[in-house]
Amino acid sequence: MFIFLSRNTKQLYLVDLLGQMGMRMLHMNLLQAALLCCLLAVKAHSCPPACSKCSGPENHQCEGCSTGWILHNNTCVDLNECDTELGICPANNYCFNTEGSFECRDCDPACVGCMGSGPARCRKCALGFTLTGSKCLDIDECSDRVLACQGLDEICANTVGSFRCDCAKGFIRRDGVCVRKQQPSVQGKGLFEDMQDDEVEVLQQMFFGVVLCALATLAAKGDMVYTSVFMGATAAMAGYWLSDRGDRLVDNFFRVR
Repeated sequence: MFIFLSRNTKQLYLVDLLGQMGMRMLHMNLLQAALLCCLLAVKAHSCPPACSKCSGPENHQCEGCSTGWILHNNTCVDLNECDTELGICPANNYCFNTEGSFECRDCDPACVGCMGSGPARCRKCALGFTLTGSKCLDIDECSDRVLACQGLDEICANTVGSFRCDCAKGFIRRDGVCVRKQQPSVQGKGLFEDMQDDEVEVLQQMFFGVVLCALATLAAKGDMVYTSVFMGATAAMAGYWLSDRGDRLVDNFFRVR
């Protein structure tokens, strides 16, 4: 089923539709304007952080102050708790004022009780420190005339507020006493233990050479005994040399094959 609208009816329909859209946009604009007015009103009546009650947003319009602040000429001023009984800190701490509150901070290690930070604000110097001028400074126990370390094999090492006794080089601490380190025992090596096989062979050949020379000298004098010994040693040396060379030739032959 189709519905046909006349030209005038279409115009009226479009006018009505545009009117509804315009009303919706107007409502949205009015809503945004209302929210903006509310925010401006809240901001206009909000107090500064230090004020608990005020007549306006400025610092000089305070009528009451938050904790840690005091009212002075309609202005909330920070209360320095460290100048009052409120800023009480434990021993070996000092009071440090902050906006609206305070902190307890540690004294310098050189102090026993203090009035502020640093070694110049000490009430009393801690053990191992001495008052030098206006500061508590570390005592160098190792530079005193009396030896800090009693052991003959100990070396004094200064630390902050104290010292320690280290064993000298070559000594270790055992049962509270510095004793000399035991060096690992090294067994003496034989004369020929570090020699290579080829070096041993050279020495053997030199030895046989010296023996042969001695026998040759004695044999030259015509002594038959030494001559026989010389001939036998020469034959043995030649046989050993030839057999050794023969073994090497055979090994090389089979390796090539």
